[in-house]
Amino acid sequence: MDNNLLSEAINLTLFGMGFVFVFLALMVVLTRFMSASVLKIQPLAPSNSVAPIQTDNLIDEDTNQSLRKQLNCILELNICQMMSTHNP
Repeated sequence: MDNNLLSEAINLTLFGMGFVFVFLALMVVLTRFMSASVLKIQPLAPSNSVAPIQTDNLIDEDTNQSLRKQLNCILELNICQMMSTHNP
């Protein structure tokens, strides 16, 4: 009885794993086929090569320093507030 039950369990496991493998492989093949057919119907538009925006010098140094000071103050206030609410 135990040998028959064990062999049926192994058989069912192998059939289940085989079915999942075949299903996933078929899904990959069909997805690639659909992707290729869509690209044949509507090919990719050529990309317009635009130079990236230089963000290094958008603001002057004084404004940059002022923003950094404000950010540090905000962060310090948030940390103090967190410490006071989480420490009983």
